[in-house]
Amino acid sequence: MNEAEVRQFWQAHPCGDNLLSRADFAALEEFFSEYDRFKYDLEPHIPACLDQLGLDGQKILEVGLGQGAESEQIVRRGGVWTGLDLTDEAVARVKARLDLRGLGYDAVVRGSITEAPFADNSFDMVFSHGVLHHVPNIEKAQQEIHRILKPGGRLVVMLYAKYSLNYLAAIAIVRRLGLLAMAATGAKGQGIYAQHLENARKMGLFKYLKLQNFIHANTDGPLNPYSKVYSRNLVEKDFPDFAITRTYKRFMHAPPLPVRWMPFEDQLGWHLWVEMVAK
Repeated sequence: MNEAEVRQFWQAHPCGDNLLSRADFAALEEFFSEYDRFKYDLEPHIPACLDQLGLDGQKILEVGLGQGAESEQIVRRGGVWTGLDLTDEAVARVKARLDLRGLGYDAVVRGSITEAPFADNSFDMVFSHGVLHHVPNIEKAQQEIHRILKPGGRLVVMLYAKYSLNYLAAIAIVRRLGLLAMAATGAKGQGIYAQHLENARKMGLFKYLKLQNFIHANTDGPLNPYSKVYSRNLVEKDFPDFAITRTYKRFMHAPPLPVRWMPFEDQLGWHLWVEMVAK
C-alpha cells in the first residue's frame, strides 16, 4: 500500500459524497447546507467535542478536509485555521465553502502530512477527524506533526476504534458471514455487495475475508485501499512523539446492525477521540 493509491481513491470518492444522493455539485451552497444537516444529524457529538478544545485564537492545522464541515466549525469557534489535504478535489471544495460563507482562513494546501509543507513550530494544534487511520506511513506522519507543532502543542484526532461494536461485531462477524453466504449461494448482489464479491473474486474469498484485508473495504466503501483501527495502546505505539492526555469514544455505528438506540457509546463507539500533547 502506498500514498498514491490512497490519494487516487479519495480524489475519486471525496469523503461524504456517499451521504447524499446527488450527482450535481454545481449548487455548492445548497449542497454544503444539506451535507452539514445530514452529517450532524448522524454525528451530533462533533460540535460538542470541538467546543471542549478551546479553539479561539489557536493557530490550527486541520489534516484531511473532506467537505470542510469541521473546517467551518473550527473557524466559527475562533480558530486561526489552515487546511491540508492530499487531493485537489477537497482543497477546491473547502476553499469554495469558506469563501462562499465569508469565513477567513490562513491557507488551504494540497500536500501530504508525511511531508508537511510547513515550517517547524508553526501551529498550536493539529486536528484530524477520521483521516490518520488512512495514512499507511503513520510513523512519518506523526514525526511531521510533531515537527510543525510548537513545543507542548496539541494533537487531537478521531480514529476508528478497534474495541467497538462496529469492528468486533459488524465487520469481524456479521459482514464476513454475510459475504461468505452470498459467495456460497452464488448470489450476485447489488451496489457495494456486488463490489465486495468482485473484490473477493480477485483476491480469493478466504484471503479477502482475513480481517487484515477485510477492514480496508469495510470502513469507507469496498474500494477503499487502506484503513486501520486503534486502541489506546496502539495509539501510544504509533504516536511515540506524543503523550496521551485524554481518550473517549463516540458514535454508535455498526451497519447493518441497528444500534443507534444502544446506550453503550462510551464503551463501544466507533469513533475514538484522542487528545495528545507533544513530548
